[in-house]
Amino acid sequence: MAKQDKVLIFDTTLRDGEQAPGASMNQREKLEVALALEHLGVDIIEAGFPVISKGDFESVSMVAKRIRACIVTGLARAVKKDIDALAEALKSAKHPRIHIVLATSKIHLEHKLKKTPDEIVQMAVDAVKYARKFVSDVEFSPEDASRSEKKFLYRVLEEVIKAGARTVNIPDTVGYGMPEQYGKLIADIRANVPNINKAVISVHCHDDLGLAVANSLAAVKNGARQVECTVNGIGERAGNTSMEEIVMALRTRGDYFGVATGINTPEISRVSRLVSKYTGFVVPPNKAIVGANAFRHESGIHQDGVLKEPSTYEIMRPEDVGFTGTGLVLGKHSGRHALKARLKQLGIVLSDLELNKAFERFKDLSDKKKEVFDEDLVAIVEDEVQEIKDVWMLESLVVTSGTNIVPDVTVCLKSGGKGYMKKATGDGPIDACYRAIDETTGLKGKLLNYSIQSVTEGQDAMGEVRVCVNFNGQKVIGLGASTDVIEASVKAYLNALNKACMAATAKGPGAKNIDFGLQP
Repeated sequence: MAKQDKVLIFDTTLRDGEQAPGASMNQREKLEVALALEHLGVDIIEAGFPVISKGDFESVSMVAKRIRACIVTGLARAVKKDIDALAEALKSAKHPRIHIVLATSKIHLEHKLKKTPDEIVQMAVDAVKYARKFVSDVEFSPEDASRSEKKFLYRVLEEVIKAGARTVNIPDTVGYGMPEQYGKLIADIRANVPNINKAVISVHCHDDLGLAVANSLAAVKNGARQVECTVNGIGERAGNTSMEEIVMALRTRGDYFGVATGINTPEISRVSRLVSKYTGFVVPPNKAIVGANAFRHESGIHQDGVLKEPSTYEIMRPEDVGFTGTGLVLGKHSGRHALKARLKQLGIVLSDLELNKAFERFKDLSDKKKEVFDEDLVAIVEDEVQEIKDVWMLESLVVTSGTNIVPDVTVCLKSGGKGYMKKATGDGPIDACYRAIDETTGLKGKLLNYSIQSVTEGQDAMGEVRVCVNFNGQKVIGLGASTDVIEASVKAYLNALNKACMAATAKGPGAKNIDFGLQP
């Protein structure tokens, strides 16, 4: 395929995606997502905004050190301190890029920047020239481009390309564009910026009106060759262009667009689940491409058609995006080798220690369920095989609850080789369990968010619980999975507590004035 026929995928899940309220990830989680994106085949990873915090700086630096196959970038405003911070964070990157943003719309110039058009042009040129002292690959984004005066936008683009920008991004920052208008904007830029052939045209669309993907596709049709997007479409406000939707639209309708991406599409589902897991944002079942119902059919007419010929109602194959079959995978008579082989088929490679943990959990589950599905195996791995030190572990749980009965629980926890038992009551069995855990550990958590979903089918389905808990100002996401929703809820809460313990230990004694020591 000729170079001009490829659309570059610029993934900003770790920067713009993480700006979504409540979507913060720790450094280990960010690195795991970055490695998954690299394996997925994205061309550029935007890892953060280094100048805004020490944590963001360290995250960009960490990703820059580990990622070898992709361009690694971060965001910087058109000021030297931002560019200096980003350049420093990217020192270890094999393929570094500095991404500069500066608003160009009249409303931003007058109310936010309080600058004249001439001053904006000079700032843009100076910033690009300064960035070129550190790297050869510079991208420039005129923020709010879709609401900018066209002639001024052409002028800015021409000047930054002269100054050395290799990529010019045309952001629809507030999701204002309409597909026909936005596509024409790209065509007009190609026709009116004399040196535009010296740069790649990129697009960055937001979904305020539900048009981010449509606008991005219109831009590609009119000559854009880089799309900035996020996994599951997460991002500020209504979110960003959905990576999986862009990729599969270009692949499925290659006859119309005449372009392709370098994405390893069977990895899409796994990466979607990983981002959902770490952000705590559950993917809606009706979400295109990665939603649980994306390839399910209930209508009798549809079922009949799909059974006879899948293409009657499926324009994509489920396996093309990594969805696996829902038949029986393994049973209680299966051994470690069988489990290891099946996990490998699912793209999951474990160490011997991790495999032993997963196998123990698998055997427990296979005794409870008639069927063990691939989704069960993924949930087991995500729930049990984590790099989280288990300060507190669930030993046993007894719950008494019913109509007109105050829920009563006995929770036995283990820590440091010792067992701790506590009884408690509450508004419901889960509330009672959380109260018992708080009393046992001496650490009271404030539950901010609780969600549960079935990860497999049937009455004996495995439930996955996600909680967001505030431990004295530290918000932590916890995950737990079990065929028993109360057990899953307890494990999710303990997972969050153990993460908080780990974070406090990493920061040193007395971090945030939390005492995570054992309570008698």
